[in-house]
Amino acid sequence: MAQAYVIGTFDTKGAELQYAAERLRAAGADAVTVDVSTQRGGSAADVAAEEVAAHHPGGADAVFTGDRGTAVSAMAEALVHFLGARSDVAGVLGLGGSGGTALITPAMQALPVGVGKIMVSTVASGNVAPYVGASDIAMWYSVTDVAGLNHISRRVIGNAAHALAGIVLNEIPATEDRPAVGLTMFGVTTPCVTSVIERLGDAVDPLVFHATGTGGRAMEKLVDDGLVSSVLDISTTEVCDLVVGGVMAATEDRLGAIARTRVPYIGSCGALDMVNFAAPSTVPEQFADRTFYEHNPQVTLMRTTPEECVEIARFLARKLNACEGPVRFLLPTGGVSALDAPTLPFWNPEADEALFATLEAEVKQTDQRRLVRLKHHINDPEFADALVSAWQEVQR
Repeated sequence: MAQAYVIGTFDTKGAELQYAAERLRAAGADAVTVDVSTQRGGSAADVAAEEVAAHHPGGADAVFTGDRGTAVSAMAEALVHFLGARSDVAGVLGLGGSGGTALITPAMQALPVGVGKIMVSTVASGNVAPYVGASDIAMWYSVTDVAGLNHISRRVIGNAAHALAGIVLNEIPATEDRPAVGLTMFGVTTPCVTSVIERLGDAVDPLVFHATGTGGRAMEKLVDDGLVSSVLDISTTEVCDLVVGGVMAATEDRLGAIARTRVPYIGSCGALDMVNFAAPSTVPEQFADRTFYEHNPQVTLMRTTPEECVEIARFLARKLNACEGPVRFLLPTGGVSALDAPTLPFWNPEADEALFATLEAEVKQTDQRRLVRLKHHINDPEFADALVSAWQEVQR
């Protein structure tokens, strides 16, 4: 039976959590209350804190340490395993301040996309990126502190509970049976991605992800969740920001989902000629003498150097070498972005060749894993043709 899980620290927020569960049940949803307090003791929740803590790899003693900082982190890990072991989670409603939000949201992030996730939080009006990550969590500002029931908190918590009830009680009909293909796109690779989608036609369901750091993580989460059947990772630019220090960086786990799932993978060098910063005034002083392009008043692009391209290529090579599924990585020697072509601001054949040559030297090519050097610009129609041909080649 599908259940709505109401999660929080019952030792400090028991009344609010029970109220949320009552509203869910009144709306017709089955609700399970879960205590994630970091001290042992009796609980009015359906699932006691001791039961959640027992799911920690180190057991409950690893959670109930007596130190709040380590206990919160350990309980967060235990909650990930607890929810992951349940087969009836249709939605999760969390209530908390900054500590509770940090405790509950990692478990929400670990749930598949599409499972309802609402976090009523005192920090929901600020920077919520660390709490949401690449998941579909709805951050719901509590307005007043989550510290007692009053005419404001009842309305806010009640609305959140009713919203989750709507999610739990109204299943979205399945309307798509085409295989989903994940594609990464950046503004300077849009013509390529658009051409690829046109060539793929109606046989696939194209899922396009903007390569802004979060975009790549979102795509790979769907890969891990089994919701993407193959990947056309045309725009790997997030690696530039990770290596050099830009604001749209991948994590160290970039391509990790590809390695874990062995999903068919076609990659390329889209926008590996640039690092992203915000407004020009935000660019670190150490880069003052570099080549820049003002994409708009809030986005400043910096051209990667040959030395940086070597490090970017080494990162990609290491990640590609860990992928044992079918892999093709295409090198567009005519330019890797709309700004990387003769007479354009980021044209730098020396830097591009450092990128290509390092990849060729360090990627361990096999029957499954191949590099292909092509004399096309990434936005040329011929390069889109080559990407689609490679994609067709690796389909299972």
